[in-house]
Amino acid sequence: MRHARGYRRLNRTHEHRKALFANMAGSLIEHEQIKTTLPKAKELRPIIEKLVTLGKRGDLHARRQAASQLKEDKDVAKLFEILGPRYAERQGGYVRILKAGFRYGDMAPMAIIEFVDRDLDAKGAADKARVAAEEVADEE
Repeated sequence: MRHARGYRRLNRTHEHRKALFANMAGSLIEHEQIKTTLPKAKELRPIIEKLVTLGKRGDLHARRQAASQLKEDKDVAKLFEILGPRYAERQGGYVRILKAGFRYGDMAPMAIIEFVDRDLDAKGAADKARVAAEEVADEE
């Protein structure tokens, strides 16, 4: 029995889990909505909640703590410049998890995790900007 065991192992080592959640948190901050399996989404929620709380604090120590958990500086910048002020008046509950059926290949339960007051244009905006930049580079 696994009483008082705190978190889901997800069949990964500690290092793999840490990298997985760092990448997922960065993707969620960038796109403000991602689709993943339900257990991963449930484990990602407290990580994101703590990062947004750091973004609300906004001081240098909070920025360094967030940078130690996230992989990319642009995600840290968005966390402190956009998401922190957006949720300044909110006392927690920054993300929601919506069940999204089952994956076709292995019937894994899927979920969509998203910020509560998310920017609808943020999803895929970086990809669109990258494609537009490549098109401009090809024309030159």
